[in-house]
Amino acid sequence: MTVPASVPGIGPLTTVFVYGTLMPGERNAGVAARGGTFRAQPATLHGYQLLHLTPEAYPAVIPGSPQDFVLGHALTYAPADWHAALPFLDALEGTEETPPLYTRERVELELQGGQTLPAWVYLYARADRLKQPGADAIASGDWREAPDRMRPRPSDR
Repeated sequence: MTVPASVPGIGPLTTVFVYGTLMPGERNAGVAARGGTFRAQPATLHGYQLLHLTPEAYPAVIPGSPQDFVLGHALTYAPADWHAALPFLDALEGTEETPPLYTRERVELELQGGQTLPAWVYLYARADRLKQPGADAIASGDWREAPDRMRPRPSDR
């Protein structure tokens, strides 16, 4: 696991952008809550594309064009809780798998009202999977509009 970066003048970067199963009200929201106290704010990630993977029934975000965007939430953890939250998040996203399922990257989010916020985001890392059927773009940028997204399976992330 990499050491979390700091934001100059603020301290450790304790915000993560969630856009799928970790969003409030979605099936893995409880994983996010295991890490401790956080504040959730609607946010937009510009310049990235959202995909829905089937039959996996979870989303993938990859770098996109300037007009692409992803809707989600910025979860900002209390600094004291961040070191507990990060292992839960990294494990769910498969950052330590070989090869990794997702990688954690630093990005800038836009909050409602136009303010920007630095955050971590998990980007899909298995390019070979994206060349197969069942990797469909979601033009709205909102994973909650994906068909069959609630399909529960024991192997779901």
